[in-house]
Amino acid sequence: MLTVGLDIGSTTVKAVVVSDAQGDAKPRWQDYRRHNTKQAEMVLEFLGRMEAAVELDGGLTAGRDRIFVTGSGAGLIAPHLGGKFVQEVVAVSAAVERFHPEVNFVSEIGGEDMKTLFFTPSGTGKGKQVYMQSACSGGTGTFIEKTARKLQVETERLAQMAYAGATLHKISSKCGIFAESDANTLVKSGVPVEEIIASLFEAVVYQNLATLTKGNTPMPGVLLLGGPNLFFRGLREAWEHHLAKIWRERKVALPQGVTARDLVQVPREALYYACMGCVEIGRGESARTGQYAGTENLRRWIDKGQWEQKEKEGAKGLVGDRNAFAAFMTRYGGTRPGGEGGATVKSDEPVFVGCDFGSTTAKAVVLSREKRLLSSCYAPSIGNPIEDAKALFGQLQQAGYANIGALGITGYGKDLLKDIVGSDIAPVETVAHASAALHYFPDADVICDVGGVDVKIMILRQGTVADFRLNSQCSSGNGAFLQGVAERYGIELDEYAERAFQARSVPALAMGCGVFLQSDIVNQQRKGWSAEEIMASLAAVLPLNVWVYAGQLQNLAAAGRKFVLQGGTHRNLAVVKAQVDFIRDKVPDAEVVVHPYSGEAGAIGAALCAVDQATAAQDGSVCAPASRFRGYATIASLEYTSTTSEHTTCQWCAVNCKRSFIDVRLPDAQGRPWSKLPLAAGWERVISGNSCPKGLLEDVNEMKVVKEKLEEMKDANPNLADLVREDAFRQPKATV
Repeated sequence: MLTVGLDIGSTTVKAVVVSDAQGDAKPRWQDYRRHNTKQAEMVLEFLGRMEAAVELDGGLTAGRDRIFVTGSGAGLIAPHLGGKFVQEVVAVSAAVERFHPEVNFVSEIGGEDMKTLFFTPSGTGKGKQVYMQSACSGGTGTFIEKTARKLQVETERLAQMAYAGATLHKISSKCGIFAESDANTLVKSGVPVEEIIASLFEAVVYQNLATLTKGNTPMPGVLLLGGPNLFFRGLREAWEHHLAKIWRERKVALPQGVTARDLVQVPREALYYACMGCVEIGRGESARTGQYAGTENLRRWIDKGQWEQKEKEGAKGLVGDRNAFAAFMTRYGGTRPGGEGGATVKSDEPVFVGCDFGSTTAKAVVLSREKRLLSSCYAPSIGNPIEDAKALFGQLQQAGYANIGALGITGYGKDLLKDIVGSDIAPVETVAHASAALHYFPDADVICDVGGVDVKIMILRQGTVADFRLNSQCSSGNGAFLQGVAERYGIELDEYAERAFQARSVPALAMGCGVFLQSDIVNQQRKGWSAEEIMASLAAVLPLNVWVYAGQLQNLAAAGRKFVLQGGTHRNLAVVKAQVDFIRDKVPDAEVVVHPYSGEAGAIGAALCAVDQATAAQDGSVCAPASRFRGYATIASLEYTSTTSEHTTCQWCAVNCKRSFIDVRLPDAQGRPWSKLPLAAGWERVISGNSCPKGLLEDVNEMKVVKEKLEEMKDANPNLADLVREDAFRQPKATV
């Protein structure tokens, strides 16, 4: 007789098969695979392979063998198999007690949850304390992978990236969304990818120790389980460092001649402990408990049952009436307007370049003096603004634009790059995006820009921004969240809309916090909703997150009638369809237009500002002022170093911001010989990571220089109000 331990997790399905005749726990068959939301289908595939496995006494057999099921999807699937449900903490505990009776502390990190178990000597056995976190993505494997994808770190490279010896930066450990925001800030500051990943490992371990130990001390004899602990070298190093630190601080005596590293183990079978625990529990049950019933009921559920349930619980898909959908595709599904934005238009005249250095992509456009779009290009962000600039300007050089009349830049990377690349103007994103929208739609009332990591809503009155809403602290409603879900399911972003439009019905996802939304997605996966259906539902709920949750606009009709949609996320037609349906439901007579160059809108706005500034400066002069642009050769050959240490920490207040000094070699740089970290002539320093203007000053010497200049300016341009006040309240001198 065979006993199967089946773990149906949030991201993978794992199974082990043990022969009861062997009398030991050595698996005769085991495997794990990602299910990409198709839990039931992957389980069916596993069972089919088990039934056909000749090494399993003729294969898994209904009525003879037993199956015990655990994991997030077990409650739904186990009854269809005749299997017995086992709570996953109980399963893991049983495996640990069987194979590692000496262990006192266990941490298991999964795809969507994390667990800690304390085993405390009590009488003749050990008492157990269990703490579990499944409502937040912070500290889980999915969060690590999501951030790594954003930094374009391949899985193989991520597995080998180190923690020991790396410079660490502050990344929130309380919430996955805040941690993602911190990682974005580090990217914008030019911090190396290796340091961000090491800081991520630090945050994950800190999250587990801070929230899931509840003040208890993990005693020596530690077992690390789960895929992230097994596969990520840096994560294991972070555990070893922090556990050793805790034991030193709390004066926990270690066995003679044993190091802290020796007391932390990660077994080769770390992925399968929940499965192995199911088998152990099965050993104590009767022969009829969990008797395998075959795959017929599960197959019936997949083919028919889940669709019936979806029809009862779900809503209609994005594609409702076919005629209405055809009209939508005719209106919004076409290509860009002819003559602009297609093939590069050559020009010997001075051209005006606008760049938008965003969190996920860098964009550049080239305009003529008449504000006609000549060319555009994209460069995916690699997590370093300087390298992004090299890639972007390299494309512009190859396009043949040698005569740059002026350069404007905007986006998250503008503060770091504006002096390095020599921009003539660096408008804030609000100005850039509003300028781009009004250039094409002068009568716009509302601009909705949905980018990679933020959402911006601008309400216009008479061509100027009268109100502005920004959401940059939560992933709910932004493009990176949609992209992360698509990549997790192995679907290319360009295929998102096509796949989403295939969904006949969609699950109801909750509006609001991205963490809760992620948890809701996991719950819908358990019910059998497919990747296409979940992706369609994400697009459907995005307008609620944009307008109601992020924008706090309860009365959309009061905002205006003409809505402009822009930002890279609106290149996704599934998002556009959901936006159009939502806006017209709230404002029936609304005119909804999509910016013809939605992804490049910020860059177009920066270029328009550069044209306006150059034109204004040229009025009345014989020659146009020279651009500050440093040239392609200088940018391509940029050398730089990044330093983050105790010497770079800001000391001007109690916050002590951990800044980074990014030193760049530039021809006319003056250097900083007076600095605690001296900089030779020919090098320029950019400071990032500061939370206020004082953070841009290194030390007292520089502060003195700044104050002297301020005093000189004050003497040359006195404040007349101060002079009048001093004269009015001057004490008269008594006469004798």
